[in-house]
Amino acid sequence: MSKQKFPSVWDAIEDTPQQAASMKARSVLMIELQEYIKSSGLTQKQAAGLFGVTQPRVSDLVRGKIELFSLESLVDMATAAGMKVEVRLRKAA
Repeated sequence: MSKQKFPSVWDAIEDTPQQAASMKARSVLMIELQEYIKSSGLTQKQAAGLFGVTQPRVSDLVRGKIELFSLESLVDMATAAGMKVEVRLRKAA
């Protein structure tokens, strides 16, 4: 059995490089939003009000249900929380 090495878990489990890139960006945003909620001491209800979503939506975020979130929705929530979202591009190695 040969061992393959991948730059990230997303590269290993997604079917295309495009899907892996989207999942990487979404996971970074989700982690940052989860940390924001925790460090701010917000309840899920308070976070929902701040992000402009429902409390069950924040529950999905906190529980890491990445498949339920688009990149756009995560950017919207981060921006609503006063976070600055930046996208950086570089040539693939």
